[in-house]
Amino acid sequence: MPPSHRATTVSISLLLASTLLPGCVSGSASVSSGSEPAALNPGGADPVAALPADQRPPSIVINDPNGFTRTTFEPTIYDTRLVTPQIQMSEPFTGQVKAIKNELPKHSRDKTLENIPDNERTMPVGQAIEADRVSTSGGGGFPGIAQTEWTPPDPTIAVGPNHIVETVNAAIAFYDKSTGNQTFSVHLGTPGNPGFFESVGADSNFVFDPKVFYDHKAERFVVIGLETSGASWIDIAVSDDSDPNGIWYKYRTYSVIDVGGDDYWVDYPGFGFDDNAWYVTGNLFPLGSAPFGGQLFRVFPKAPMLSGGPVTVFDIAPDNGASLQVAQMFGPAPQCFFVSRQNSSALRLWTINNPTTSPSWQRVSVTGISNASGPSQDAPNLGGGQISTLDGRIMNVHYRDGHLYTAHAIDGAPGQTVARWYHIDMNGWPGSGNNPTLVQQGEIGTDPSRHHYFPAIYTDRDDHVGMIMASSSPSTYASVRAAGRFPSDPAGTMSEPIELAIGDRSANGRWGDYLDIAIDPVDEKTFWLVGMYQKNFGWQTWIDSFTIEAPCPADLDSNGELNFFDISLFIGSFNSQVSSADLNNDGQWNFFDVSIYIQQFNAGCP
Repeated sequence: MPPSHRATTVSISLLLASTLLPGCVSGSASVSSGSEPAALNPGGADPVAALPADQRPPSIVINDPNGFTRTTFEPTIYDTRLVTPQIQMSEPFTGQVKAIKNELPKHSRDKTLENIPDNERTMPVGQAIEADRVSTSGGGGFPGIAQTEWTPPDPTIAVGPNHIVETVNAAIAFYDKSTGNQTFSVHLGTPGNPGFFESVGADSNFVFDPKVFYDHKAERFVVIGLETSGASWIDIAVSDDSDPNGIWYKYRTYSVIDVGGDDYWVDYPGFGFDDNAWYVTGNLFPLGSAPFGGQLFRVFPKAPMLSGGPVTVFDIAPDNGASLQVAQMFGPAPQCFFVSRQNSSALRLWTINNPTTSPSWQRVSVTGISNASGPSQDAPNLGGGQISTLDGRIMNVHYRDGHLYTAHAIDGAPGQTVARWYHIDMNGWPGSGNNPTLVQQGEIGTDPSRHHYFPAIYTDRDDHVGMIMASSSPSTYASVRAAGRFPSDPAGTMSEPIELAIGDRSANGRWGDYLDIAIDPVDEKTFWLVGMYQKNFGWQTWIDSFTIEAPCPADLDSNGELNFFDISLFIGSFNSQVSSADLNNDGQWNFFDVSIYIQQFNAGCP
């Protein structure tokens, strides 16, 4: 230990001390007209076409793109403990898998983005750097749900205090967080015994595009799934506490939307939350021959759903926008934010004002984005397979304390797909009157032979950024990778991703459509993820965790040295009761936190 460090060590305790220590009960769903959506297509046949309009329940009419409609739905109570057997997804499906898109009514939209000349660029793009940022648990990951009869799987993950919930097309599973043992798994639709949403009236094998999150504000798991069995429904379920085993309040919410006299169904949902509501967005595709209908926002007020009461939801259908993703909000969040691409060098941000009373939408552009087009090629992997990287749609959105993070895949060097991420300062928008601004942007893709796609991004309580993605190259199978950054890293940079899991077979065709990431609510330091790789039977999901750790945790200014400036930073954070100074994460700032920091400081830097 250098003499200067020993001298500082002798005095740190005195300095810190003197400064710091002063079963199912069925219900019904009713639209505003008072009618109840009937169970459609009772035989469970593949829903490849829309029902005639006179055979569907009344549509939800939205005449004004600036207005909203109200619809009330009743709950169904479902107890997972009564399901027998508890684990119904123990083996992978080995038959002929079905492509999700082939089971839906024909649908398409114009995905062309306006190209903006490169001279419009206003901020440089950072690249991946050689840096140790991602710390794994070392063998702590485990296989999630294996291949079902559907492709792609669309995996998502939610992490609570003691449990993990995973969804895929078209199944759900619960896991013990400490062991990784699966404790519950069923199909979403009628193949289950019963299916997770079968009890609310989901009457076919085809409940698709499920998503799940753990709302740390409400301390509940929340799950959605879509139905397009001749019509359209958004199914939503809320656990009655932080344990997914037991009671869920479930709602089958009708979602055939009449816009301008034409009926539309909902596809490709976004899903997020703020302090007061849960939000679902979706693309509106016609049930007839009308053009693409734009975007639906559906607002679910939390309060009545937390106790399983009837809920009145609000629908808004602006006349443009597509594939919006919804932020999962951390910190004070009276209203939610949504992100989509506006053109090749701008993002479009949305919010809903007065979401649970008289909602109205508001939007703003974020410029300075480096010109980018969506992936123009599939991603090769070992064995000759070609993986679809989709288009350049936004993959996920995360918000913490005034800052927004989002990511997607774009064209990089010729013949390469790279993962692009953005960090946006909201500047108090919309209440402040100041528009959001781009803070930094970066890309993962320094190796021109390697492709990175389906990125997802999140932050921890110390504003460390964690990012996951799929990756492959002509010489490697498809894998799951993770990268990270410290707030003090150069703008736009992210560490070179490390491999967490890799398949042993070549993959081909649809993949993803996305991967997912979450933060552990217990420590708000551990990132959890769900990805996928290829096995001999087909796709396999993988659940894992990591942290973004400094090799020298007491080096708060990240300059590789321990000195008075680090002590001063800790003192400031401690006195301001910043979460980063609550080192034992007990919600209190006291002697124990000081003691931990003293130990970290005295340990020195490697």
